[in-house]
Amino acid sequence: MKSVIETTHLLNLNETAAAALLRHCTYPWEALPSIGSFIKEFGKTLPKEDYEQRQENIWIARSAKIFPSAYLAGPLIIGPDTEVRHCAFIRGNALIGANCVVGNSTELKNIILFNNVQVPHYNYVGDSILGYKAHMGAGSITSNVKSDKSLVAVNCCGEKIETGLKKFGAILGDYAEIGCNSVLNPGSIIGSGTHIYPLSMVRGIIPPQHIYKSAKEIIPKKDQL
Repeated sequence: MKSVIETTHLLNLNETAAAALLRHCTYPWEALPSIGSFIKEFGKTLPKEDYEQRQENIWIARSAKIFPSAYLAGPLIIGPDTEVRHCAFIRGNALIGANCVVGNSTELKNIILFNNVQVPHYNYVGDSILGYKAHMGAGSITSNVKSDKSLVAVNCCGEKIETGLKKFGAILGDYAEIGCNSVLNPGSIIGSGTHIYPLSMVRGIIPPQHIYKSAKEIIPKKDQL
């Protein structure tokens, strides 16, 4: 059913400052082209007692911990109690929620990280949305452009859904867990609560509450008990 890839099925909008943007999107990737403009307007409304505007279109929660070696480009919002570690590279159009971890040498661009997301070690996340408490293991990345540079489509229930996007990495549902050194190919959608084994090469839609061992072995979690 197509409902498994709809925004409200994958993501708890109570756990992001981007709720006003996402609630108008049937599918979450529809928000990707608007992240930068949304940040520019939303940032102006943030309370000055809680957020510091460090540069044009860059707002940082006063309780966030930003390592001096991190690179920050706007438009950018970093939420309360989030930690941005050594040599993180944030390239702009990034809305990072509360209590997140952006790790050493992690690169982010055109993304929404919901609250409590962790991308803690050597991750690349581009043109993607990561739901509440999603976690990417060390070295796991989103691949956001197809090798032939064609537009990304999502195949669901025998129907090809054209996204109109040349750059589209992945959507991770709430509590999704991505194993170390895995690659999520363009347009991948990982269902809520699903776990991806380390060293996986993932393509397409992985249903919620499943374990991805390989492309030929995707099992419901209850079968793992």
